[in-house]
Amino acid sequence: MRSSMPPPIANSPKGDSPQMSEYVFCNQCGHRNPPSSAFCSSCGSPLDRLDDRTINLTRVDPLQDAPGADDDLVIPVGDLPTETGVLIVRAGEQAGDRFALENDLTRLGRHPDSEISLDDITVSRRHVDIERTPEGYIATDGGSLNGTYVNQERIDKVLLRHGDELQVGKFRLVFFERNDA
Repeated sequence: MRSSMPPPIANSPKGDSPQMSEYVFCNQCGHRNPPSSAFCSSCGSPLDRLDDRTINLTRVDPLQDAPGADDDLVIPVGDLPTETGVLIVRAGEQAGDRFALENDLTRLGRHPDSEISLDDITVSRRHVDIERTPEGYIATDGGSLNGTYVNQERIDKVLLRHGDELQVGKFRLVFFERNDA
């Protein structure tokens, strides 16, 4: 008579076997695969690995000229920092530039002392401040003439969420914060 119970797991010294979080699980069949696997050893499906993911940002065209896939910005997720938020310029002359929000206070504007300098007449000298708090990143408009917008709504002060679009003058920046570390 066969038992339906799984065989007991042998005790092994700590560090000899991979931790459960180091395994890559198949999204199709749920099979546990070694961390270096690219395909599931059970069903053959490609495995979803963080360092293979990308983010596509569609370029914004103010003239409404239909942009194609060649105009998209492709950002590998594995290249983004894990301990800080990051702003990626989606539109404007600096499209594709990335700015890590490493300081407790990051200032955006045309002023030479700004941590993130956006050189355009549509940007105020002290346009917006982004403060790192225990709750997250808070964007505060610095009394700019053209205003600061988050997801196309004018703001005075707002808590930024992953994927929010921050508009500073003609620049559109997308806020990313990795929570997978």
